Amino acid sequence: MKTVWISALGDDERGRARVAAATAALKRYGLDARGHFWSEANDKLAWRRALEALREANAELWLILATEAEMAKPAVRYGLSLMAASLRNARGACFPVLVLWDGQAPAEDALPLLLRPAAVLEQSSTSWPAKVVARINMPAKAAEPDYRLDVLGEERLGQWFEIGPRDGEWHGVVFGVSGDGAAIDFQAVGPKGALPRKTVLEYAQQGLKLQAGSREFSAWAVRNRLDATQSYFVRVQGSPDAILFLPYAEDDEAVATVIALV
Repeated sequence: MKTVWISALGDDERGRARVAAATAALKRYGLDARGHFWSEANDKLAWRRALEALREANAELWLILATEAEMAKPAVRYGLSLMAASLRNARGACFPVLVLWDGQAPAEDALPLLLRPAAVLEQSSTSWPAKVVARINMPAKAAEPDYRLDVLGEERLGQWFEIGPRDGEWHGVVFGVSGDGAAIDFQAVGPKGALPRKTVLEYAQQGLKLQAGSREFSAWAVRNRLDATQSYFVRVQGSPDAILFLPYAEDDEAVATVIALV
């Protein structure tokens, strides 16, 4: 029996009723449904605990039960974005993610940027469980980006963004954050997948200012060589509304990647 992991955004009477109805519908279609009610405690990396539970359950699809009001909350959008990024890093870009909407499906831009590849289903439609079954059994292909992005940590260690090239090499990296209260306070380089116990930084820089569109980013940088086995780690305070990163370059040839998180 395949497992669907449910993240329910509303922990109220209606939200609990939606979870019960969704779980029963999936069970009738031969799927095991497990999950949790979403927590906005991003300072405690509550979303990370949900990701680890999804992985421990060997879930094969992530189903988000959403409402317009809940999805509009910046704290909810931020946590969902980080979980989506880390899930894609762990399970690949083709891991199926669906949004089950309470009401008429919204426009694409109602979802955070990293969730926009997900199909939105209306819970009022009788066909949505069949679409979940089809998606969980459908071999999927999705292009992987040329970078790796993960978010690590826990309440004691703080929130760490990890980036690096998927293939090839970067001769250094620049990473920035935007948004009130968002700030970088530590950086490191080491083997991918876990925070390094020690690090040596080459030509470390702090307090860089970068402009991308209407956003101003505060950035740090290092000149360490990174390949597919090495990552750059940066600890970020607060909840940035966007991040920016690019390989370090002496000229203007490097292209920055900007990811909105709320």
